[in-house]
Amino acid sequence: MEIIRLEHVIKSFDGQRVLDDLSLSVEEGEILTVIGRSGCGKTTMLRLINGLQQPDSGHVYVRGQDVETADLIALRRSIGYVIQNKGLFPHMTVEKNITYVPVISGRKNKEENHRLALELLETVGLDASMAGRYPDQLSGGQQQRVGIARALASGARLLLMDEPFGALDEITKRAMQNELLSLQEKLHMTVVFVTHDIREAMKLGSRVLVMEQGRIAQLGTPEEIQAHPADGFVKELIT
Repeated sequence: MEIIRLEHVIKSFDGQRVLDDLSLSVEEGEILTVIGRSGCGKTTMLRLINGLQQPDSGHVYVRGQDVETADLIALRRSIGYVIQNKGLFPHMTVEKNITYVPVISGRKNKEENHRLALELLETVGLDASMAGRYPDQLSGGQQQRVGIARALASGARLLLMDEPFGALDEITKRAMQNELLSLQEKLHMTVVFVTHDIREAMKLGSRVLVMEQGRIAQLGTPEEIQAHPADGFVKELIT
């Protein structure tokens, strides 16, 4: 079932077109990895899906609802957003970071929220003892796991991930990639994952979207792209 659809989306900044007549659909339960040069529109696409920006023309639909006319607060609470710097609140404990969205959504029962935080820590492979720590007391990989736990806390099964592992060392990055694949299979999440690392894109993606100058250079399975690159740019990217 289709969960995201972009129809002929155009977006410009300061007169420069960042997304150029982009049409795309994302199926429920898939990991779509998105790769391309800096400035090709990857992050802008995520921000449009999350309602943080609006298209100049065209439409973005999430679960069949036009983002432009949606209740943006409700929309954003139904989507997990994970970014490279984790976006954790430094003055809050891990538990409070994880339960932030449920609390501001009206779920004030401390015992229930505590149980939720512990369950999500276990889900992302962290010990319950982490709940009372602060972000600066965690490693980069642990912080990123907390960021994913917080994204899941609202019950979201749609994750937008913007180069979430880009600042991690290679060993931690590989561990987090495997963790994400395991979580996706366990929870049947839909993930749109932006990366600058072609190896990461090919490893994680059910499909890979290669973008160039705001357009789709190629969209296909890793095997299809590896076997039949659409043009010289894609060929150079994967070699």
